[in-house]
Amino acid sequence: MNSKAQGLEQLKQVFGSQFSDHLSARKEHSCGESYVSDRLPDAVLMLDSTQAVAQAVSICSEFSIPIIAFGTGTSLEGQLVPIRGGLSIDLSGMNQVLEVNAEDFDVKVEAGVTREDLNYNLKNSGLFFPLDPGANASLGGMASTRASGTNAVRYGTMKEVVLGLTVVTPNGDVIHTGGRARKSAAGYDLTHLYVGAEGTLGIITELRLRVFPVPEQIRAAVCSFPSVSQAAQCVIECMQLAVPLARVELLNSCQMGACIKYSNLHGFKAQPTLFMEFHGSNTSVKEQVASVESVAKDHEGDDFRWAENLERRNELWTARHQAWFAGLALNPGANAISTDVCVPISKLAFCIELAEAKAAELGFNCPLVGHVGDGNFHLIIPFYSDQPEQVKAAEELSHYLVKQALALSGTCTGEHGIGLRKKAYLLEEHGVHAVQTMGLIKRALDPKNIMNPGKIFDL
Repeated sequence: MNSKAQGLEQLKQVFGSQFSDHLSARKEHSCGESYVSDRLPDAVLMLDSTQAVAQAVSICSEFSIPIIAFGTGTSLEGQLVPIRGGLSIDLSGMNQVLEVNAEDFDVKVEAGVTREDLNYNLKNSGLFFPLDPGANASLGGMASTRASGTNAVRYGTMKEVVLGLTVVTPNGDVIHTGGRARKSAAGYDLTHLYVGAEGTLGIITELRLRVFPVPEQIRAAVCSFPSVSQAAQCVIECMQLAVPLARVELLNSCQMGACIKYSNLHGFKAQPTLFMEFHGSNTSVKEQVASVESVAKDHEGDDFRWAENLERRNELWTARHQAWFAGLALNPGANAISTDVCVPISKLAFCIELAEAKAAELGFNCPLVGHVGDGNFHLIIPFYSDQPEQVKAAEELSHYLVKQALALSGTCTGEHGIGLRKKAYLLEEHGVHAVQTMGLIKRALDPKNIMNPGKIFDL
């Protein structure tokens, strides 16, 4: 019996029914939303406490068994693919909200709590957690990929809202980083070493997060434009005027048409469209609305529609959150690549123009949706796996877009992470010495390379 088999047998003996090596469980834990994998973990462990995770990691360390932390399975860049087999540790059972400190605007949660779970728990507190990626992701997974959402322009990304973490290190130790204080100059910032590390340095089991007061007034609006460029320029000008937009999302004609059909958005046009939301006092929201309406008219925006009641707002934002599935529905049975470039705000309109022109050149009519308030947008590139030329063209378009973003001082990934799919771009974006430094950190903290091996970069 080899050491991996010995270790798996020990895990089975220790954890009993929480351990599974059934094929169905292994397949379920082999990939995320958009990355199909033929690699399977050797086993799956369903755990519900930091202590249990630490015990499992300690055994894996002893027998050099690779470990992949699994939350809700919504990652998009192959972070969950077990390229060396090993153990998938499912944290969905760690779903407790441990503390709500309303007076200090912070909470403590287990890693398996989802953003919707947290907001349901907070509904009577006058607080909310704003970050809302398209999927109902686990908060541990969101921290691991440094995720964001439609309202990052106002409330920031996971980088800004994580105050502290509980982490199980590669040898099974448990460490606590950060704290409840809003600032600290005490030593290295270990919290933000793990935020965005994609599970390659340890397993996040608990998080302390910032939460925010529910605004006095919330208004949503939809406005269509003759072109994507004009819609993007409208947002840029609003930002330059310091309008504190809470949410602003851009959908191109293809994406808007897909959402109208998929989410039954009656009465809207399949044109480039901005979805916007404003938070604040009654007076401040009125001022924001007036400013945006004026700027939109300057850029030929029309058909301005307001959604003040909760039901109508939810209808709009549900449609936005279903954009990925709406885009896929345009090509039944197709796979898709979701690009994730982010560029400086001033370069956004130009980068989108390049993306749409290249897509048309390669024969694609791609849905496009973007968090345009922070320069991040996604092109959904559909392809059929049994059509090699189309697969090649999809990869060419994705590669082209990353190259253009980097040339414009942007990044290959604004919120999805590197995973497997974007490893090739890390060196180009950060340079050889920076990537070597990342490798030194990885080797120092995980000398056996058991934590999500093969992700972000190769050792």
